Amino acid sequence: MESVIEEIYRSQSRRVLATLIRLLGDFDRAEEALHDAFAAAARTWPVDGVPDNPSGWLVSTGRFKAIDAIRRRARFDAAQQHIEDSLYSVDETERGEMEAIEDDMLRLIFTCCHPAIPADAQTAMALREICGLTTEEIAHAFLIPAPTVAQRIVRAKGRIRTANIPYEVPGREALPERLDRVLHVIYLVFNEGYSASSGDAVVRADLTGEAIRLARLLLALLPHPDVCGLLALMLLQDSRRSARSSEEEALVLLADQNRSLWDRAKISEGLALLAKAMRTEEIGTYTVQAAIAAEHAKVATAEETDWPRIAFYYDLLLAAQPSPVVELNRAVAISMAEGPSKGLDLIEAILGRRELQAYHLAHSARADFLRRLGRREEAIAAYQTALSLCRQEPEQAFLRKRISALAAAPERQ
Repeated sequence: MESVIEEIYRSQSRRVLATLIRLLGDFDRAEEALHDAFAAAARTWPVDGVPDNPSGWLVSTGRFKAIDAIRRRARFDAAQQHIEDSLYSVDETERGEMEAIEDDMLRLIFTCCHPAIPADAQTAMALREICGLTTEEIAHAFLIPAPTVAQRIVRAKGRIRTANIPYEVPGREALPERLDRVLHVIYLVFNEGYSASSGDAVVRADLTGEAIRLARLLLALLPHPDVCGLLALMLLQDSRRSARSSEEEALVLLADQNRSLWDRAKISEGLALLAKAMRTEEIGTYTVQAAIAAEHAKVATAEETDWPRIAFYYDLLLAAQPSPVVELNRAVAISMAEGPSKGLDLIEAILGRRELQAYHLAHSARADFLRRLGRREEAIAAYQTALSLCRQEPEQAFLRKRISALAAAPERQ
């Protein structure tokens, strides 16, 4: 039963939290209610069994646990009584004009992305509330101190309270100005699922699936080319999910994947959405990334991949969205098109500017170029640096395997 509850927490807790935030009107109160609900589940489900609708049970239990807590804390406080009354009077049947295509998780994203909240706080809060990452995990992902992340989240929650920011998807006239931030958050949710920042799994399917679901809802709400591009990107990337790890949960690189395991339905849908997004006058960055993913999806073998074309797309992406991570990915594409020596020069330049020093994938890519060039000792050292920075167990195992193989190999003359 413990493993069942853990799986339900992993797959459903963020949706339960989103609904509790709507019902209780406060992030901290909702988080406390969520933990109280799961504590109650741990006590009662082993005896009574798992309810038919676990999420509904958790929402209901969490809501009434919150009401009980308010009663205990301030039984005679008029303000608290008002809160209690409002919690009891929530009408679950009330639906606004756009309710048919929105849900609580989408409301939560729009609330986190309100213009009154600073951009860095929006990102930190979204990763905390939507992905369930700890402040330490967020800090590691953005290479900033954990106390800084915690302060940003506290300030964002305070801003929501003091500014009375509504917990809702805004009207259609306000959607475009908030679209970029909302798409960015959905993209971050997907990325955390596609390549988990820590833990024992390569992929968190609960997060990739949730990001795709939210993008579909958003596309129905606002059929914008950037939404098409993002949804295409996520579908094309997620189509490879079953092939990205072995039965033993070992990481499988793209070149070594069994492409018969790729989800052809997702690829077809992704390519159709990409074609639609490409027909517009302005091509967004998500659409360019989708075009890169499409180059892999369209060929039957890794050897057929058009790496010069992928490098060209990265040139476009770098011009539109300069960043060292895009530079790194471009370097990998160029190395596949022109050889590891050229790729190594590009990565050395990035690291020479003291950029991506704490990013394990930069050191892993550098190690791979050195390995391909036969520079064994340097490659081992680079892999060891990558291993020291990596927090995902399958990636750690992959890096250890590469180090062991190089250490056992004879020196190339």
